[in-house]
Amino acid sequence: MVRMVNTRKGISPQHEDPSFFINRELSWINFNIHVLHEAADLTHPVLERVKFLSIFSNNLDEFFMVRVSGLQRQLSKGAREAPPDGMTPSMQLDAIHASLTPVLEEQALLWRNDLIPSLAEKGIFIHNYCNLPPLQQDYLRRYFEKEIFPCLTPLAFDRSHPFPFISNLSLNLATILRDPVTNEEFFTRIKVPTNLYPRLIEIDKDSCPDSASSENVHFVFLEDLIAANLDLLFPGFEVVSSSPFRVTRDADFEIEEDDASDLLTAIEESVELRRIGLPVRIEVDPSMSERTSHMISEKLGMKPDMFYRFNAPLGLADLMVLMKLDRPELKDTPFPQYVPPGLQSDDDIFKSIKEHDYLLYHPYDSFSPVLSFLRQAANDPDVLAIKMTLYRVGQNAPVVDALMEARENDIDVTAMIELKARFDEENNIGWARALEREGVHVVYGVSRLKVHSKLCMVVRREANGIVRYVHLGTGNYNVTTSRIYTDFGLFTCDPDIGADVADLFNTITGYARMKNYRKLLVAPTNIRSFLLQKIEREITRQMEYGDGSITFKMNALVDREFIDAFYRASQAGVKILLQVRGICCLRPGIPGISENITVSTIVGRFLEHTRCYIFNNGGNIEIYLGSADLMPRNLNRRIEVLFPVEDEMIKHELIHTIIPVKFHDNIKMRILKADGKYERKIPEKGEMRCNAQQYLIENSGMWHRLPSKLI
Repeated sequence: MVRMVNTRKGISPQHEDPSFFINRELSWINFNIHVLHEAADLTHPVLERVKFLSIFSNNLDEFFMVRVSGLQRQLSKGAREAPPDGMTPSMQLDAIHASLTPVLEEQALLWRNDLIPSLAEKGIFIHNYCNLPPLQQDYLRRYFEKEIFPCLTPLAFDRSHPFPFISNLSLNLATILRDPVTNEEFFTRIKVPTNLYPRLIEIDKDSCPDSASSENVHFVFLEDLIAANLDLLFPGFEVVSSSPFRVTRDADFEIEEDDASDLLTAIEESVELRRIGLPVRIEVDPSMSERTSHMISEKLGMKPDMFYRFNAPLGLADLMVLMKLDRPELKDTPFPQYVPPGLQSDDDIFKSIKEHDYLLYHPYDSFSPVLSFLRQAANDPDVLAIKMTLYRVGQNAPVVDALMEARENDIDVTAMIELKARFDEENNIGWARALEREGVHVVYGVSRLKVHSKLCMVVRREANGIVRYVHLGTGNYNVTTSRIYTDFGLFTCDPDIGADVADLFNTITGYARMKNYRKLLVAPTNIRSFLLQKIEREITRQMEYGDGSITFKMNALVDREFIDAFYRASQAGVKILLQVRGICCLRPGIPGISENITVSTIVGRFLEHTRCYIFNNGGNIEIYLGSADLMPRNLNRRIEVLFPVEDEMIKHELIHTIIPVKFHDNIKMRILKADGKYERKIPEKGEMRCNAQQYLIENSGMWHRLPSKLI
């Protein structure tokens, strides 16, 4: 149903038919299926395919810990508000289970029938213990006795032993024993110590028949090795069966900030809750008997739709360890990352930025200029202060080292570390304490808001007064992810942007309350209203001149107000190109509603992470980049920043090369259809094949400050 309501500008439709919206959880599952399909893509080297399988599994773990746990809480406590698609929590949980069951079978088949043989062809063997020759079994049994056996603690369950606690994501063996004297059966749980040992145990080369080949490696899974030697743990008993199982628990804790006297301590304590949250999923091996699985689910209080039988090793996220193998020919070919002249380590970066703005596009452009920017600032006697937001910096954080170095040189340093960055809390707590020990002013966050913006400002005394040099980005200050996420970063010393960043830091660290900024858009203050106004302007342009056009690239589109605005714009004839990597709740191609909207997605070698908002504006194109996706959480409950691109050469790079090549991809691109399903974009007859990410690798640096169009 489309309800018409009077507005200041006339008639505007409010789209209330649930069929106009895609459920966000099912949309996310579609995204993760695309990741799984990359694991099946034979154009990737085999270890990269294993990496995608690992990422798929890790994504799924987090999905259950956060999204599914939230639905189960809604089911028990009552949903606050139905989503636009109209699905109740119960309906969504049923749909998730129904959607994932065949996908998990596809994942298991891919591992068993494709990746294991493909790895073996390259000399990487994953064995079942029972299929190994006696020499290798003997070696592993001795290894088990000496190295693993001492750390195992079987926990019985009977009248005198309570059912053992199963921690979040731990791998376990459910073992049934029989007393040969009484014929009585007993249950015991063994926790597989993956925190102490590698999940994949390498077999000694001397015990392998092909040890002449130095590159060949042989592995068995740790749980397989334990299960094959249980007789050593239970002398005098018969091992009837042993089946792996794994429990996922609710990890989406909330901090009651008003009641917390110390936010850092409160978050430290809350991280521990992840280990003991309510169960939301149980994965079991198909070999587990119905009797055993029923008993476990009963003791954990789990319903049938929380149960998943998986015919492959559980917890395949652990396969990422194979990427550590020194087999470069089985991984993506490295490529030289571009460093623009003027931003190289021996350049005067402040002088360069003063001459003009610079746009970096990672990973095609190196992240090293950001580090050089910080290091030069840390050792510059004219630098008075450095202020920086840190969301996810990772375990190896050279940006933090640079901030410490600056503090050692008596520069005033302020670091806003977001302790509430989910699953990075412990890293951030460690860095916060390390910085505080060096005398850095550390701010932990803003009450009831996450600081998700990516900002770094250097305040420098120069001959003509104070100058603010600013780096603004779409991604985190994380060296590791800068090599695998596509992100923009802008260097500028624009006075208005510098003043805006200074005002925003004062808001974050103090009690300033800004209602308007000179050039920046800041959530929750004005990103929503500003972008909606720009969409309305394109509608007006379309009605008056017929040239309304919008091009957005983002990670997620969930916010209903924006989806309604896109539907209104489409009905007015505005041409809308959306590239949404992950969740998209908008349904394109509905006759009379969204036939002027095209939605695409790219999943490939790199994680598409940029947010870019482009308005045609009658040919006077406006571009905004930044940290915000079009989701209620980003627009309402986070401090996010979008920044304008005003340098004409940078706008040219974006408009004529970087953004168009993303929308011309016909290798990795998928198109969202009206039924909510995606279809691969296939090159038409005579059309040149275009893998956008590969194109940008091969042309790294070519688009910088070029006057001509590349595609």
